[in-house]
Amino acid sequence: MTETRPVKDAYTLILEAIDNGIYKPGDRLVESELAERFGVSRTPIREALQRLETQSLLTRDGRSLIVASLDHNQLAELYIVRSELEGLAARLAARHATTEEIRLLRAMIEEDRKLIDDPQALSRANKRFHKQIHLASHNRYLVQQLDLVHRSMALLATTSISFEGRGQQTLEEHHRIVEAIAAGDGDRAYEALKAHISLAFETRLRQDSMALERYSV
Repeated sequence: MTETRPVKDAYTLILEAIDNGIYKPGDRLVESELAERFGVSRTPIREALQRLETQSLLTRDGRSLIVASLDHNQLAELYIVRSELEGLAARLAARHATTEEIRLLRAMIEEDRKLIDDPQALSRANKRFHKQIHLASHNRYLVQQLDLVHRSMALLATTSISFEGRGQQTLEEHHRIVEAIAAGDGDRAYEALKAHISLAFETRLRQDSMALERYSV
């Protein structure tokens, strides 16, 4: 018997396209083009676009909907919220993670070492790693809030992991987080994950600064 994969809805398809960089901040989204690309009717596309606009992932430019972008203040606000929520997830994971979940987190780090020279693949693996920590918190309301935060992260056109040396540093930070969770040390897990997010934010600011310098030359 062949296994059938669940059909993704229009909302998920558009969100994944933004997350994967197919549609970048400033790109205009047109109902008819999206319907043709994803092979669905325009009604679910329209509903998905309305939902994404409500979540501030899309914004109005006249009568058109475009992928939103984050200014410096919005970026800082997003990272502050992400840091606190992810730190809480790590603290709860140290309390509630099962032996199997900890083994999986450790296995993820080892598998991700093979992706060190592929920033895009490592970025996708990084999202899976963080999602697994969210789930290991065993708090459905926290997981829901983190899902919202990570949807907004899709508006960032680049990944901080692409910065020179950041990939290896990221895996070392992941290792410290997991070992704190495995030890049941909630405070250490919280601080390790917050430090990890802080360094990612600092790296992103550095990337933006360098891009601005290149643009102004």
